[in-house]
Amino acid sequence: CRARSTMPHAEAQPLLISNKGRYVWNEEQFKFAFDGENLKLESKAGNFEIGIQGDCLREVYRHVSRTYFPSTGVLPDELLFVKPQYNTWIELIYDQREERIRKYAADILAGGFPPGVLMIDDNWQEDYGVWEFHPGRFTDPKDMMNSLHEQGFKVMLWICPYFSPDCETYRLMNKKGYFLKDKRGGTYIRKWWNGYSASLDLTNPRAVEYFQGRLAYLVEEYGVDGFKLDAGDANHYNDSNIKAQQAISPNAFSELWAKLGLPFGLNEYRACWKLAGQPLAQRLRDKGHNWRDLRQLIPDALALGLMGYAYTCPDMIGGGEYSYFYNNPDKPLDQELIVRSAQCSALMPMMQFSVAPWRVLNRKNLEICRKMALLHEKMGPEILAIAKASAESGEPMVRHMEYMYPHQGYAEIKDQFLLGDSILVAPVLEQGKTSRTVVFPKGSWRGDDNSVVEGSCTLEIKAPLDRLPWYRLIP
Repeated sequence: CRARSTMPHAEAQPLLISNKGRYVWNEEQFKFAFDGENLKLESKAGNFEIGIQGDCLREVYRHVSRTYFPSTGVLPDELLFVKPQYNTWIELIYDQREERIRKYAADILAGGFPPGVLMIDDNWQEDYGVWEFHPGRFTDPKDMMNSLHEQGFKVMLWICPYFSPDCETYRLMNKKGYFLKDKRGGTYIRKWWNGYSASLDLTNPRAVEYFQGRLAYLVEEYGVDGFKLDAGDANHYNDSNIKAQQAISPNAFSELWAKLGLPFGLNEYRACWKLAGQPLAQRLRDKGHNWRDLRQLIPDALALGLMGYAYTCPDMIGGGEYSYFYNNPDKPLDQELIVRSAQCSALMPMMQFSVAPWRVLNRKNLEICRKMALLHEKMGPEILAIAKASAESGEPMVRHMEYMYPHQGYAEIKDQFLLGDSILVAPVLEQGKTSRTVVFPKGSWRGDDNSVVEGSCTLEIKAPLDRLPWYRLIP
């Protein structure tokens, strides 16, 4: 049994499927473990639905997708697929100021990178819960937004469900009962990575309506195009002291946070629950600046697709965990790692830069990253077509070899993937390697180097630092 499940505190789904056609579904969270050949299941709530549909991964996936999370047929904003994305986080951290954002955008274009979605990260706002541009850091945010649009960018803003408990907005919203309570009836204040805050009661329709109204105001007043909805992790609500207007599970809070952003076609999530098939862009959890985490990108993207989250973005190129970039002043960044990370992302459904390649790379390596961004742009129409097909079928965009070629010994392959039906991508994920083994299924495969490989076979392929090996199935 080749099981596929969820990663903690990220996108999640109460589902197991296997390449033998077996599946397990439960509307609530459950634990599982293997005891020899036996699968043990445990759930505090919800009933298990267990069955067999077909005899392979694709057949069982299609069944569970249609049954439990059918696709809406709607995509998130198309720009997410056809152009690279740029996030200000690693470069600016909490110093999100107008002049620095303008410079970041100008440097993208000056470096020969195509414009795309620009994400302004945490601390553009006056305070947590005060969703207005900070007047001390933004002189003319509306003009900034207009300029970014003229340069070809669409702009997203970072948001979270938290409110600082010492601001006027908190006092006003608290009187209206918009926050989670504790068991004593007081406002629930929790510790999270940015301090102590009140949390929006997502089971209160009026609280959700208020929050969505603030987002709509940002769209109408400044021309903001969408939002990065962060901090929706279920473990943030895993506290028996929480009292909401409606009693729900911690995972359900994560689900409601994701639903809050559905009216905005330009969105991004890092945590989710049971919203597969919806038009939500899902970025993998933050990865460190190391080779071990780079090797996790493909397995995580494959698992995400098999949970029904088709619109996948790998983490920020080079890693999105900022401590790796700022807590090691005596250790230079690994340029080879950043290049290989860009290559791994280039033919995923989305690719996202944050650390600025033009700042940290030498000229040769910068050019490789630029070419990867341009490759994604060149392939953009085809990537978008695959996304549209996935919206109709519900199938993953990033596909396991076993998914397309069942029972041919491919179940353990997790360092190469298929984009749609016919594009085979095999990035180098090991430090210092200039070649790699590529497994080719049956058929004729034309490579990025114009070579043709007749499958099925396994070959050692040359892959110097400036090459991303990828192949297209010849009809």
